[in-house]
Amino acid sequence: MKILVLPGDGIGPEIVGAGVHVLEAVNTARGLGLAFDYDHVGFASLEKHGTSLRPELLEKISRFDGVILGPQDNVAYPPPEEGGVNVSAGFRIGLDLYANARPARTRPGVAQGKEGLDLVIMRELTEGFYADRSMFKGPGEFMPTPDLAISMRKITTKGCERIARAAFELAMKRRKKVTAVHKANVLKVTDGHYLEQVRRVAKEFPEVELDDVLIDAMTAYLVRDPSRFDVVLATNMYGDILSDLASELSGSLGLAGSTMASETQCFAQAQHGSAPDIAGQDKANPTSLILSIAMLLDWLSEKHGRDDLQEAAKAINEAVDTALADASTRTADLGGQMGTKAFGDHVAGMLK
Repeated sequence: MKILVLPGDGIGPEIVGAGVHVLEAVNTARGLGLAFDYDHVGFASLEKHGTSLRPELLEKISRFDGVILGPQDNVAYPPPEEGGVNVSAGFRIGLDLYANARPARTRPGVAQGKEGLDLVIMRELTEGFYADRSMFKGPGEFMPTPDLAISMRKITTKGCERIARAAFELAMKRRKKVTAVHKANVLKVTDGHYLEQVRRVAKEFPEVELDDVLIDAMTAYLVRDPSRFDVVLATNMYGDILSDLASELSGSLGLAGSTMASETQCFAQAQHGSAPDIAGQDKANPTSLILSIAMLLDWLSEKHGRDDLQEAAKAINEAVDTALADASTRTADLGGQMGTKAFGDHVAGMLK
């Protein structure tokens, strides 16, 4: 089984290094048979190839079982015509990575975590308010006149159906509850269409309870009582915002695992950004990427029917929990003194 590693920008090489070290440890200890290859995206690719994302890399990925993707500093890239392609968007659209799973839960011993939090946000990635994904050709944002800016939103039946089905399938493995987030009281056509498709898919899962909540109310409910939520289903922008909030409620954005997947591909990708202000300083918390790698193993386990991969994912989660429960083995953002590499070494050591 082959894994492609793309370190990315900023703190990407550091946290990816720690995450791969953890994966190599469990791979060796449990004989998983994983092999690793490396390539470039972001500034490293821009310098070497003149573009932050080469088209041939999309083709190459089809030969791999999974991908580990480091954060990117898209804001600092040059314009697209000068090679500054949005890497995440390029992968999501080019490989149809429509399903973004972002779990958040209270971790033992992490005092700033909100009690009772244990949910997964299932976010659609290929349409919605992200205007660069709204058009077949050309940008989804434009200015007809110097004083008028317009942004296009796209909501399709297919997009709503498949992310809803992913959410309900996940809920069947958890506590059998889905909360659909929307603003259909204002966006009557687009969010109304989304809700229609969600309710239609819900009929296929009679064991799962479905409710729906307005996006603005959802932020308040998450803060007040996150224990009421199990799987939160959201379109692109809503899911992006809510997942950052949920992650902070769990204790830190640095604790938030994330995968983006199609029917045939899965990427492990930290939920946070590239943090260029601390890049190269061994300060970044690699937990998010380590947990994302565990999620990738879970996905591969289900796809290939391999229980050993699921057990390896469970072992990584347990090792991270053990590390975070002790203040002396945390990174600085959680009140500890460990650096990026030392935390990765510590978790890997437990797995060996």
